[in-house]
Amino acid sequence: MDDLMLQDLAIKVSVALAQQGLLLATAESCTGGWLGQTITSIAGSSSWYDRGFITYATASKHEMLAVSTSTLEQYGAVSEQTASEMAAGVITHSHAQVAVSITGIAGPDGGTAEKPVGMVCFAWMMKDGLACAETRYFTGSREEIRRQSVAEALQGVIDLLHGVPPQVG
Repeated sequence: MDDLMLQDLAIKVSVALAQQGLLLATAESCTGGWLGQTITSIAGSSSWYDRGFITYATASKHEMLAVSTSTLEQYGAVSEQTASEMAAGVITHSHAQVAVSITGIAGPDGGTAEKPVGMVCFAWMMKDGLACAETRYFTGSREEIRRQSVAEALQGVIDLLHGVPPQVG
């Protein structure tokens, strides 16, 4: 997965959003703004990209996106439940009709037997309530895991806008 492939996915996102007259906003943890950077590298992205939240610390997920303390305590910062609440928080705290969130463990440290390095949780949500979440397990270096996560997030937006649920695997 190289930068040109990421840019191609971002262009596909831009076309799908523009065709439907929708705005996108993002919430990122382990990717640290890479998704937003990829999106805003597309000329004219201000017409379809509203904003991005970089909520790297657990507390920021609660403070900026209203992820509940009970969700964070019960499931942890890296979970589909947290990713789903992050996406809901994006919809609540932006002008966007479409949201995507990413939270995971990019490594090389921080993994456990239950949540290994490479585990990344995503959620996609439409303001009308259509939502989905998934967990993926990526391999490679920290950069490779983060790059794969950005690609998965973009592809999920494309799929959501075309009414196709994300494919796990």
